[in-house]
Amino acid sequence: MYAIRAIRVLIVEDSAVFRELLIQNLSRDPAIQIVATAKDPYEARDAIVKYKPDVMTLDVELPRMSGIEFLRKLMPQYPLPVVVISALSDKVFDALNAGAVDFVAKPAVTNRMQLEDFIRNELLVKIKIASTAKIGNIKKTVMNQQQQPLSAKGKNNIVAIGASTGGTEAILAVVKEFGTDIPGVVATQHMPVGFTGMYAKRLNDQCRIQVKEAQTGDRVMPGRMLLAPGGDEHMHLVKVNGVYQVECRKGPKVNGHCPSVDVLFESVAKTAGAGAVGIILTGMGGDGAKGLLAMRRAGAKTIGQDESTCIVYGMPKVAYDLGAVQYQEKLTDIAGRTYALLNKM
Repeated sequence: MYAIRAIRVLIVEDSAVFRELLIQNLSRDPAIQIVATAKDPYEARDAIVKYKPDVMTLDVELPRMSGIEFLRKLMPQYPLPVVVISALSDKVFDALNAGAVDFVAKPAVTNRMQLEDFIRNELLVKIKIASTAKIGNIKKTVMNQQQQPLSAKGKNNIVAIGASTGGTEAILAVVKEFGTDIPGVVATQHMPVGFTGMYAKRLNDQCRIQVKEAQTGDRVMPGRMLLAPGGDEHMHLVKVNGVYQVECRKGPKVNGHCPSVDVLFESVAKTAGAGAVGIILTGMGGDGAKGLLAMRRAGAKTIGQDESTCIVYGMPKVAYDLGAVQYQEKLTDIAGRTYALLNKM
């Protein structure tokens, strides 16, 4: 039998204490090999050339050059999977736009045990996922968006979107093409608490439709997207007095996630039935696949992002293999397919 090669990791972190914590805790996993560390982007660039890592962890705030500026310079020349480590800041979305695969929210604690728990249970998982990412698809996702004139007729329909790794840019690419005539949109993107509000504002600033972080009682209306809040609540679609609304309810993780795409999609299947379009985008794992199948069985139309444009072809693949996906589309064609399906409802 052949031994599985360990994931070669470069750590870029200016804090000597935190850097040492990263080395000690990541190295405990036999699937990880720390090949080098760097205190700033210049050291990191040299280490990338010399050691050719599989994955790089990157602090956003670095001396001599910011992590975001470094990413923008690096990715065209040396594309590799990058997991950003960030405090609660919207700068993380600039990093994702610059080519990072994913991010983790650095806990605002100094307790060593909590930091070690964060490294082993959150960062380690993201590194392993990043090692499977198709970096060539990041450029396609960001650069090849095509604006098209679209018009939807259905006003009492629902569009439901679910995504995970690579999803922040994928959702933007789809929603940016939605006009104010689009029926109400509900979406779940796996993201830590605090960041979903920033992400919703970012989408709201860049898209024609209104985007907001959802709260219980928010009405689902044409020209508006409600984004499930990160934290310990799942978002559900409900109908109150004939009007679509969302409810955010506390609950255990589903498929390892809260909020969960499956929970949202299953509520859409139950509440909107054949009046919905479900879209599953890039992400690791299978969250959303069973929910999308429930939507299809309830008469909804379903779309899955294709492998060639996914950063991680996990969630859409599981959904496709289950028979949940009716239409498999490139990322740039999903908005157009959505409108075509809505116009037939």
